[in-house]
Amino acid sequence: MTTHAQEHTSHTWLIWKVFIILSVVTIVEVALGIWKPEMLHLTTIFGTSPLNIIFLVLTLVKAYYITWFFMHMADETKSLRRSVVWTGVFLVIYLSTLLLIEGSYLNDVLGPLVKWNY
Repeated sequence: MTTHAQEHTSHTWLIWKVFIILSVVTIVEVALGIWKPEMLHLTTIFGTSPLNIIFLVLTLVKAYYITWFFMHMADETKSLRRSVVWTGVFLVIYLSTLLLIEGSYLNDVLGPLVKWNY
């Protein structure tokens, strides 16, 4: 028969691993936001700059790790994990797509009419 002390497993290494991954992703996001390389910022792919796409992907990676580990989805059933994670991923991608399409449309329509003060 196992004792309670033997059943307890420490997840300290896992917490530190997730912390390091989330920190690295955040540092990359902040560095790209400050640096803004011209090849990523001034070119256009799918109606937006590659820098925006990189930010969206990195944000989805962070949302996945936060949901998976801090909401304890790794310990849930497969169907619950998929329903929570994939629904969130789909909604974020859908919202991002709509915002980029509408933002591009507004810029094209209102761009000639508005003087932007920078």
